[in-house]
Amino acid sequence: MSCILLRSSWQSINIGDIGHTPGMLSILETYLPEVDVILWPCHIDNGVGPMLKKAFPRLKIADGKIGDDGRPDTPELQQAFEDADFFLHSSAPAVVAEPEMKMWSLLTGRPYGVYGVTVEEISPELRRLLSGAEFIFCRDTASLKNIQEAGVSSPCMEFGPDATFAITLRDDKKADNFLAAHGLKEKEFICAIPRLRYTPYYKIHQTPPTEEDLRRERISEQHRQRDMSVLRDTLISFIRQTAVKVLACPEMIYEMELAKEELIDPMPEDVKPYMVWREHYWTPDEAASVYARARALISMEMHSPIIALKQGTPSIYLRLPSDTIKGQMWRDIGLPEWIFEVEETESPEIAAALITLNADYSGTLRKSEKALDYVQLRQKETAAVISKVLNNRHCCA
Repeated sequence: MSCILLRSSWQSINIGDIGHTPGMLSILETYLPEVDVILWPCHIDNGVGPMLKKAFPRLKIADGKIGDDGRPDTPELQQAFEDADFFLHSSAPAVVAEPEMKMWSLLTGRPYGVYGVTVEEISPELRRLLSGAEFIFCRDTASLKNIQEAGVSSPCMEFGPDATFAITLRDDKKADNFLAAHGLKEKEFICAIPRLRYTPYYKIHQTPPTEEDLRRERISEQHRQRDMSVLRDTLISFIRQTAVKVLACPEMIYEMELAKEELIDPMPEDVKPYMVWREHYWTPDEAASVYARARALISMEMHSPIIALKQGTPSIYLRLPSDTIKGQMWRDIGLPEWIFEVEETESPEIAAALITLNADYSGTLRKSEKALDYVQLRQKETAAVISKVLNNRHCCA
């Protein structure tokens, strides 16, 4: 029986980053059920560890890091390096586990691969490391073009959707209790998620700000009024024309406050009764169950639309220019009409798309289903590549 060491769980303050891990585990469980998986996480706090163990009882977790001596610094991680046949880098905004993947290769000489990442900056060292991978699945075709033009020579380089598309976690009880407490009925509300151009990590982690933190904060504040007005005015138009309620909710832990300040408090008096505020953070299982009951979702974050689409809920993505090229994935899966560049689009155009989505709901659902069918086809095909590699066959044969 083969064993995969999965490097994932980058942080737990973002349901998208949390979602990478259960999504990847679901793909492996579905298509490679005979394979053992050891998760090597960065962070599984905030209740993420128990959630994963409940959903995946066979999962082994090896905490630890690469120590100053260049070796695993805990007995469980040392054992994982001995037991695993393959190192799998899970979905991420970049090849964030580049050092760990390099040390895996140096210490074990065993194969590795990359699944569902965005790649923008490619150093000579990263090019060499990626060229040694058995496969590289980029979650957007813009990244695929980047690695091809950079001269990366892995034998298999293809589009492979973000692993979060495969998330199956649900907490229907929590979701139903929340919706009932706030007067939200199934398919009679939409979800809306704001964000700043840059995540204020120093505030979240309560650390002294660096010069880069302050520079990013200035940019966020410089554009905040206009960015937020695009989403807010879209919701005002939508509510006035449809009388559909809106749940303002978070993808990242700081966005509850942002939603209150920008989507709840400033709303006109005739619109306020239709707005509901999610004031507490949540994990992806509860979020997925709420999104499943929503009629649609509009988000300035990328992963809530992914989680919602998996539940069959159509989603519009508003992309900020500071975000990575990952937004291309919405076009790659056949949803170009549901991605808008915030700096290039005014709220009437976005509101019109949201109102059309709501009015032709059967057609909207067919479009969502078609996109998800394509994603699931690629998941099956990419899993077949992993299987071939584990069986010592040429990955693209």
